[in-house]
Order: sequence, then structure tokens, then C-alpha cells
Amino acid sequence: MQERQEGMDLFSGKQLRQLIFPLVIEQILAVFMGMADIIMVASCGEEAVSGISIVDTINVLLIGLFGAMAAGGSVVTAQYIGRKDDKNVAKASGQLFLAVGGLSMAIMAITIIFNGPLLRLIYGDIGQEVMHNGRIYFYISSLSYPFLAFYNSSAALFRTAGNSKVSMQVSLGANLCNIAGNFLLIYVFQMGVAGAGLSTLFSRILSAVVMLVLLKKQSHFPVEFRLRVDKRMLRQILYIGIPNGLENSIFQLGKLLLSSLTASFGTMAIAANAVASTICGLETIPASAIGIALVTVVGQCVGAGELKQARKYMGKLLKTAYICLWILNLSIIPFLNPICSLFHLSGETSALAYKLMLYHSICCMIIHPLSFCLTNGLRAANDVRFTMTVSICSMWICRIVMAYVLSLYFGLGLMGIWIAMTIDWLVRAIFFSTRVLSGKWCRYANRNIR
Repeated sequence: MQERQEGMDLFSGKQLRQLIFPLVIEQILAVFMGMADIIMVASCGEEAVSGISIVDTINVLLIGLFGAMAAGGSVVTAQYIGRKDDKNVAKASGQLFLAVGGLSMAIMAITIIFNGPLLRLIYGDIGQEVMHNGRIYFYISSLSYPFLAFYNSSAALFRTAGNSKVSMQVSLGANLCNIAGNFLLIYVFQMGVAGAGLSTLFSRILSAVVMLVLLKKQSHFPVEFRLRVDKRMLRQILYIGIPNGLENSIFQLGKLLLSSLTASFGTMAIAANAVASTICGLETIPASAIGIALVTVVGQCVGAGELKQARKYMGKLLKTAYICLWILNLSIIPFLNPICSLFHLSGETSALAYKLMLYHSICCMIIHPLSFCLTNGLRAANDVRFTMTVSICSMWICRIVMAYVLSLYFGLGLMGIWIAMTIDWLVRAIFFSTRVLSGKWCRYANRNIR
């Protein structure tokens, strides 16, 4: 690793662009992989779309558990990179794979064994055909968890070193394989939901294998591949990973409860919610990519002891996120109706999906970056308990309680759930922006790395 002269910025504008642009492309590809499954299986009917949708909601919760571990490992690794400590960079990388691998295998086993009971517990008495499709997709998705975990961990390590181009290229290849597989299995072999699931499984296996091979061969930073627990290093990863995992899990658990509420409004609401959620994932991509980049940028600044630079980059990248979201969402809004037509929905379902997407676009441009970009900057500075507390309280008080009040008591239905979501965004934005401006996060910045 090259030495840095005293007083120099850790990241130039060119380096930030080289880090963020591939992340944006990769986020787009990730959303398109989900869209490909839904669009291509839409020819099998709204029950098939709904079956994939209810499982994907659970997948996000479960995948988030080992995603949180990957985040913990990437923060610790970034801080050691900032300190130019190659030995501990290698240890942190190796312990990350141990933690994520073990957790993902356990999750896979649980979801395979309790496939049906989990779906019935969460969604209750939904349509028989939706449940049948959901169970098929859930079985196949479960098999992909370890591979997705290793891919995400490898990608996080490359990004931590400032190289996000590798995961973008691998993600592009995986998407092409997924689309080709969908075409073959859904249209040619008429396998429906099973075809979509198998195609996604194969693409995730391929991604994991390629990323691990590339990680082994790269020379940017050392990686220690050993099946031996380093308690000190693992504690440092868990210091970030556990609060992040709790935050993410409770957040996704709340979304699962809301999915159950959505399911109570019928197949039309499930399908409209699935389509709107997929497209709205595109609308937040720049902010999501910049949030991921903040882990690398702030983590390295903290490791180097440059807290002023960490705060400067938080503000700079937040401004960039807002500019990108305004440009993107203003470009998408005129095409919302044509986008809805791609999913072969009924007229009433399409109208509801359009209404949800328009509302989301407007709120996204105003609130979203403050709610979700700054959190990664705070986590990268080890201020994890504050972000966890705010996120959990806001999720349950604002999003969950208000969703039931607005959708049932005020009769707003599915729209009430989405309004409650943006109230949650607003509360997070207020707390996180205040935290950054107050400077209280600085006291936690160097407590975890020794």
C-alpha cells in the first residue's frame, strides 16, 4: 500500500468517481436481476408474480443477516487499510468469511426444513396457487444463500480497497446468465417459478466462484484464508456486525409484517406492491451506491485518524446523492405508465402500482439520502449503537404502527403502508443529520480498532 503525505486528501475526485460509478452499475444490475425474474415469469400469471414477491421479502430479511456481517468485516478492513496495517487486513478478511459462511449455512438449513411453516406463519391464509409458487421459489432460493454470502463478502472486500469495478463486471456476467437461464427454463421448458429460481441459483453460484478466485489471485491487499477463529478480530467484526444485523433484521421483520398486511388486501395489492417495489428499487440506486462507498471512504479516513476528512466526504457524497436522485427520478416519472405495461397487470392493478411509484419518486428526491446514506458513514465510524437504536425505534413506531393506522383505521389500504414508510424516512433523516452535524459520532471513531 502506498504511503500518503501528511495533509493530503485520502480520496481525489477521480478516485471517488472510480469507486461510485461501478457501484451504481452493480446496483442497477442487482435490481434488474429481480426484475428479470418477475417480468419473465409474469407470463405465468399474477399468482406466480405474487409467489416470487412474498419469498423475496423473506429473502431480503435472511440475506440481510449475513450482509450485516459483511458490512462489519468491510468496516474493520477499511479502517486497517487506512492505517496501512496489512497483517490485520488479512486477518479481518479471513474472519469475515468464517462468520458469513457459518451464518449463511445455518440460515439455509433452517429455511429448507421449515419452508412451508415459515410462509404460513408470515402470510397466513393466502391463495393456494400463490402459496404453491412461493414454496417452490423459497426452496430454490435457500440453496443460493451461502453462494450469495461469499459473493457479497468478496465484493465488500474489493470495494473496501477502493476497487468496485470487479464486482460490477462479475454482476454483469451473472445477470446475463440469469436472463439466458430464465428464457430457457421459463419459455422453452415451461418451468415457471421453478425456472426463475433455478436460473437465479446458478447465476449466484457462478458469481461466488468467480469472486473467490479473483480475490485469491488479486494483489491489492492480503487475505488470510484459514479455518481458524481469531477471537479478537472476530469481536471487532461483531462489534459492527451484530448491531447492524439486529437493525437490519428487525427492519426487515417489520417489512415482513407489512407484507402480511399487504397480503390481506388481496392478490391485486400483492402484485401492485411487487411491481412498485421493484421499480422503486431503481429510483434509489445512486443513493444506495453512495451509501456503500461511504463505508470505504469514511472507514479509511477513520483508520488514518482523519476525522475532518471523514465529515467532509460525508457532506460531499450526500450532496452528490441528492443531485443524482433528482436527475434520475425526474427522468423516470414520465415513463411510469409504460413501465407498468411491461408486467402485464390488470388495469386496476397497474393504476395502483403507478400511484405508488409516483409517490415514492417524489419522497425519494426529498428525504431518502439523509435517511440512508448518512447511516453508513456513521457505521464506518463505529457509531453503530446510535444508528441501530434510531432505526429500530423509527421502524416500529413510525412505519409499523402508522401503517396499520393509515391503511386500516383511515382506510387508505396499500397506499397507507407506503405513506408510513416515508414517515419513517423523515424521522431517520432528522436524527442522522443531527448526529453528523453535532460531531458526537467522533467519540466512537477510534474505539474499535487497536
